Amino acid sequence: MTERFDAKDLANAVSAGILQPGQDRALLEFLRRRPQQQGQFQLANVAFYFGGLLIMGAMGWLLTEAWMRIGDWALLAVAGLYIAVLTGFALTLQRRGQIVPAGVLAAVAVSIVPLAVFAVELLIGWWPMGEAQGEYHTYYTYVQASWLWMEAATVLAGLLMLRLVPFPFIVMPIALALWFMSMDLSEWLYGDALTWAQREQVSVWFGLAVLVAFVVIDGRTRRDYAEWGYLAGLLALWCGLTSMNSDSEVNKALYCLINLALMGFAVLLRRPVFMVFGALGVAAYLGYLSYEVFADSLLFPVVLTLIGLAAIGLGLAYQKRQEQLSAAVRARLPHWLLQAMPALRD
Repeated sequence: MTERFDAKDLANAVSAGILQPGQDRALLEFLRRRPQQQGQFQLANVAFYFGGLLIMGAMGWLLTEAWMRIGDWALLAVAGLYIAVLTGFALTLQRRGQIVPAGVLAAVAVSIVPLAVFAVELLIGWWPMGEAQGEYHTYYTYVQASWLWMEAATVLAGLLMLRLVPFPFIVMPIALALWFMSMDLSEWLYGDALTWAQREQVSVWFGLAVLVAFVVIDGRTRRDYAEWGYLAGLLALWCGLTSMNSDSEVNKALYCLINLALMGFAVLLRRPVFMVFGALGVAAYLGYLSYEVFADSLLFPVVLTLIGLAAIGLGLAYQKRQEQLSAAVRARLPHWLLQAMPALRD
């Protein structure tokens, strides 16, 4: 947890004998001149991420049909120019100490790699023109084995970009490409189009694998790459679980328990993103109970209100004692597990 302090706090530290006279001013000047911290989600950072997502959308799932008609060479030239210019800007900003915008632009450059590879495939005749879902924007919505080269290139480009601009947000386009690749490889292995049930299963298992991988990585890197890795893994896992249809009340209750477990992992790992997805899942299950199981019950809304008030109370208690609660939970875990997973250690 990041604590904020000012010149008065440092002066008190001098008075208490913790710092020598003069050290407080030197430390304050150093802190003021350091690059902006990645974890501080300030208003400027919101603008950086919002702008980056707009560009990703414009050159990705929102790319219009008109762009497909400008010609294969022109499409490749535009995609290549975008990648080169954005990478150049990212490197320039990184040299100036503007870490967050540099990392966002680098991630945007990686997200445009599939478009460049798509243009190359069209040029050399590797793209199956007669195949259904053959337009570029369907890369983000359909499962298709023909996308594999685009996904592999995106992963490779992302790993190379991490060497140039080591910023955690770049993990996101890499993880998304791997998610798509897990679907497309499954189709290639099955030798036929995946059913929705198979897609859901692949998504769930891929999400679990990503979460386990980043629990192991968490705490072993200087920068917090696990933050976006957790988000990508939770998206795959939660979307796969939530989209599953089942007539079994036991399975629906199990879905709720899994989401409660995600909320528990938020305490264990000190990662609020687990709490968000878990709370959404529990809310979805309670909504199902409200509309399907207890539709005619007058008492059910009252019970939910009480549960909601209790949840708010627990949230307030957790906010005050989150470090103590996390430490208490981790103290009950086996020593070998704590050693294997740095994210679980203090």
